[in-house]
Amino acid sequence: MIWGRIATADGRILAGEIRESTLIPHPSVGRAPLPVPPEPMAGATLLAPTVPGKFIGLWNNYQASAEKNGWARPEHPLYFLKPGSSVVGQGAQVSVPRQAGRVIFEGELGVVIGQTCRNASPEAAEAAIFGYTCINDLTSLDVLNADPAFAQWTRAKGFDGFGVIGPVVATQVNWRDLTIRTLVNGRERQSYPASDMIFSPAQVVSHLSHDMTLEPGDVIALGTSLGVRPVKPGDVVAVSIDGIGSVEITLVAPPQAEGADIGS
Repeated sequence: MIWGRIATADGRILAGEIRESTLIPHPSVGRAPLPVPPEPMAGATLLAPTVPGKFIGLWNNYQASAEKNGWARPEHPLYFLKPGSSVVGQGAQVSVPRQAGRVIFEGELGVVIGQTCRNASPEAAEAAIFGYTCINDLTSLDVLNADPAFAQWTRAKGFDGFGVIGPVVATQVNWRDLTIRTLVNGRERQSYPASDMIFSPAQVVSHLSHDMTLEPGDVIALGTSLGVRPVKPGDVVAVSIDGIGSVEITLVAPPQAEGADIGS
């Protein structure tokens, strides 16, 4: 199954299985289809394929980067949380706040949870995985390391638009066969095999499910490997994985006058 989420030409937000240029609406990940006709994809805009209640990111989960940087192999997945307001999808324009300073891309494979998962064995965790998607875990290096007493993981990775997910979720791919590629302005900057993970997706889901209940639609970014680089406004960054697709965003400068933006 290919799962997506769209904004229709008349402004409706729908999610479900994408099949033969139509979307078969479902109420949510892991639920049966709604008793409504398929929605034509013509004129629709792809959105982030899920709205995660939890967006979890891993650090130091690839052997190649651990070896190059001299990092010890962790005994438990090392992770942080990104806020839901960071989530954007295919084609988004991401404003780089002035206070962010140096920003890097991190192309990653993402897991989408399909069923409630708590204290799961690796086998049960495997069954709880709905599918896989592309992630760009944008990160402010200057913010992350600004205070020597406290690494600011949440702030550095939590700016609006810094959690890129998409373009779809693929449910029938073998993660061991996947290669994660990141292109900046069309030039390949990352290319590494998912098979180099320290913790497999099922192991990650199992470990995390002992720390917190994982729920349908939650996303886990499985970490990145070698090749991350700074990017700047004007750059077009795409994370591409065969069998899933490519999620592309454009970085833009912040507005000249940034003031309070208060919703009603």
